[in-house]
Amino acid sequence: MALILAHITLDCEHPSRLAAFWSAVLDRPVDDGAGDFFASINDHVAGTPSWFFIKVPEPKTVKNRLHVDLTAVDREAEANRLVELGASRVADHDAWGAVWTVMADPEGNEFCLGQQQ
Repeated sequence: MALILAHITLDCEHPSRLAAFWSAVLDRPVDDGAGDFFASINDHVAGTPSWFFIKVPEPKTVKNRLHVDLTAVDREAEANRLVELGASRVADHDAWGAVWTVMADPEGNEFCLGQQQ
């Protein structure tokens, strides 16, 4: 039996606000019913995981042990768009035959933005 990635879940302080950020990043709608304790993004496309945002009492304090990697045809333009949406640019890298930018969402969760080949 094969496993299927069903959800990407982020613990956060403000689920609705973080869901709105990721909704704009991914160009996917926030589901109805987003509130103070839970929000989700799920456009019901087969093979595409939902994104869940769950309120937790503690803030993020250290680097993520797991993160998502996104790619773009124009990495620089996309990084600038993400900063306008509320992301922070953490670092740029060019190593191992790849170019990518480490970004952080409005609550500090790191993710990478790579240059699509």
